[in-house]
Amino acid sequence: MPLFVIPFPAIDPVLIQVGPFALRWYALAYIVGILLAWRYMRRLVLNDNLWNGLKRPTPLDMDDFVLWGTIGIILGGRIGYVLVYNPAYYLSHPAEIFAVWTGGMSFHGGFTGTVIAMILFAWKRGLSIWTLFDLAGCAAPIGLFFGRIANFINGELWGRVTDVPWAMVFPTGGPEPRHPSQLYEAALEGIALFLVMRLLSHRFKMLQRPGFIAGAFAFGYGLVRSFGELYRVPDAQIGYLSGFVTMGILLSVPMMLAGLIAMIWAARRHKGSA
Repeated sequence: MPLFVIPFPAIDPVLIQVGPFALRWYALAYIVGILLAWRYMRRLVLNDNLWNGLKRPTPLDMDDFVLWGTIGIILGGRIGYVLVYNPAYYLSHPAEIFAVWTGGMSFHGGFTGTVIAMILFAWKRGLSIWTLFDLAGCAAPIGLFFGRIANFINGELWGRVTDVPWAMVFPTGGPEPRHPSQLYEAALEGIALFLVMRLLSHRFKMLQRPGFIAGAFAFGYGLVRSFGELYRVPDAQIGYLSGFVTMGILLSVPMMLAGLIAMIWAARRHKGSA
């Protein structure tokens, strides 16, 4: 037991309420994350230095895609959470399936929903699907950062019991001090992953190798998510699958493999074209 424990900053999950309307931090995090990611993708497609003449989506394409991407994120994230993380509960409480403002979103489900949205959008507009994947990979860490901050504000997805000096006692986590694992994930999945994607796109010009940044994002996310799972308590209804393995780790392994294959394919394809 640590001598000092940082008190959890009790923040009302409802930011503003006017009559029956309530704006929650969780919803605001998604709105801000999506808007900033959209603006960042617009800046990327407008920067000629990153593309070396390679055909890419226009800013108008990015404007239109934001709606497709938002639908993919919300539907995929919620459906993934309901089906993978807590199907028994939602089978008994079907009306709560649609209560996304209360929390309960799966990144892997949102990732799948966004991939489907990108495939459909690229097919409709005649765009390179791999270039669209790359742009999404560059911008996705922005949304991940705000999503994890919202998890922290909600006091959910807390970490394992620890004696580190920065441990916190979460209102729903019992009296034991715990890792603030949401902040770890915000730093890794959000800030660190964004900086890596930024380095690949701006310093190494990897947007000129369609598919490489998409693969790097999938691999990088799977890696940092698996690391973060070592400090996070898994959902109570699932627990540990085997030893230290959680559902988050299990779902991240195929992402890492797919990302590695995509990077190798993109590098070899570019070399062959050259």
